Amino acid sequence: MTTDMRELLLSRIRDVSDYPKPGVMFKDITPLLADPAAFTALTDALAGMCARHGATKVVGLEARGFILAAPVAVRAGLGFIPVRKAGKLPGATLSQAYELEYGTAEIEIHAEDLGGDDRVMVIDDVLATGGTAEASLALIRRAGAEVAGVAILMELGFLGGRARLEPALQGAPLEALLRV
Repeated sequence: MTTDMRELLLSRIRDVSDYPKPGVMFKDITPLLADPAAFTALTDALAGMCARHGATKVVGLEARGFILAAPVAVRAGLGFIPVRKAGKLPGATLSQAYELEYGTAEIEIHAEDLGGDDRVMVIDDVLATGGTAEASLALIRRAGAEVAGVAILMELGFLGGRARLEPALQGAPLEALLRV
């Protein structure tokens, strides 16, 4: 990624203090999404990652991952698969539970959306602690598909998500356009 593109993306991400709770510095990507040049540059960069890693499908993680992954799938000419919170998809699903800082959560995909011929690129906006991404990799493999990689707009390095995700990647790449 060029320095100009990095600067463009960073300039369109707004810091919001004390959101959603005191002491948290929230990284708001809505200004980036509102800027057609920045959103196009981001979409092109992520679509390029899909091509480099031979992806056949794109998975977007609920909810902001949907916003990034759907246009990437269109740009790359690939199918888009939403990974949803449990209970949000009709029909037969595969689910994967995972640990959160305080408790557990569960994600799902439609059982028929992925198969043995698929190489899946997981796309999300932020890699924080890595729990949702880790669970998505297990879910993709349980569906019989191969993980092509994980592509993230922004990695919050101080939260340790990369270290948590590393074993689950099983050699697949993890690429973050920005690290903060």
